[in-house]
Amino acid sequence: MSDTALDITGWTCPAPLRDRPRVVMGHGGGGALSAELVQHLFAPAFGGDVLAQLGDSAAVSLGGVRLAFSTDSYVVRPLFFPGGGIGDLAVNGTVNDLAMSGAEAAYLSCGFILEEGVEMSVVARVAEAMGAAARTAGVEVATGDTKVVEAGHGDGIYINTAGIGLIPDGVDLRPQRVVPGDVVIVSGEIGLHGVAIMSVREGLEFGVDIQSDCAALGGLVRSMLAVTPDLHVLRDPTRGGLAASLNEIAAASGTGVVIHEGRVPVPAAVANACAILGLDPLYVANEGKLVAFVPREHADAVLDAMRAHPLGRHAAVIGEAVDAHPGLVVARTGLGGTRVVDLPIGEQLPRIC
Repeated sequence: MSDTALDITGWTCPAPLRDRPRVVMGHGGGGALSAELVQHLFAPAFGGDVLAQLGDSAAVSLGGVRLAFSTDSYVVRPLFFPGGGIGDLAVNGTVNDLAMSGAEAAYLSCGFILEEGVEMSVVARVAEAMGAAARTAGVEVATGDTKVVEAGHGDGIYINTAGIGLIPDGVDLRPQRVVPGDVVIVSGEIGLHGVAIMSVREGLEFGVDIQSDCAALGGLVRSMLAVTPDLHVLRDPTRGGLAASLNEIAAASGTGVVIHEGRVPVPAAVANACAILGLDPLYVANEGKLVAFVPREHADAVLDAMRAHPLGRHAAVIGEAVDAHPGLVVARTGLGGTRVVDLPIGEQLPRIC
């Protein structure tokens, strides 16, 4: 071994520290750092009972009508990826947040932040993709805004979308309704979006073409609610993956969650990519999947309805809510052991949505 002293002045820690006095990438990753930022900085500053719901969208009453209201910003890199692009993502992501409240999405707003120098053909391609995605989802982009920042102060295009939709009578989707015995169902194969982004961003080849699962989930949710409006909670596991969504639900409901790793639908290409890169598929982002907590008496019928829909044909029961270990998610492994599936600190792959 060389006697030369190591120079560590330029080293960085890959896991952001929670006591950082400045914003780090992990604050945008949908994990523990994101939760701390919202709960300990934004929520106290803004206050209000509606914000305290901390759901994918806020359920509000206005003029005697129940509405879901949501907003999201999209900073994905690269702008286009296998299976979609930032335009599709900006529509489907907000439509899906509304759908997780059971709402029929109706109108979107769209805010473009453009970097000086970006090609108009790129802007046009993104706008056309947004329009096509909105028509497919059955929503209208009703209002918008455009800002331009100086070259070097952006990354081509950032987009913000907000959306509103009607919540049907009798639908009440929130984690506080979860009870022990509820069945946990995931709508299909996980990890596709995160691995698709990674493959083009890092120039990786995994031997097969991996496409993002980016899609609008409103139709799938309608099929589920047609079986019974008594679903307890829905989440779309985007940043932080399935693990983050399950942990958020467990914490908010005060129940434990047990999943069976062998029942979680992970496509072989995703499993192989994660094995090569040392990632856990449970933490990899999705953009066209949902996880549902369903009363046991309705689980079989809901599962059948999901499998009859194109976006739910690979739906599977992966676990249940339990009395034990409240607020904790545990996975039973194929070897007969168990492991804790904790909330991630940050994000395995930032800038994926």
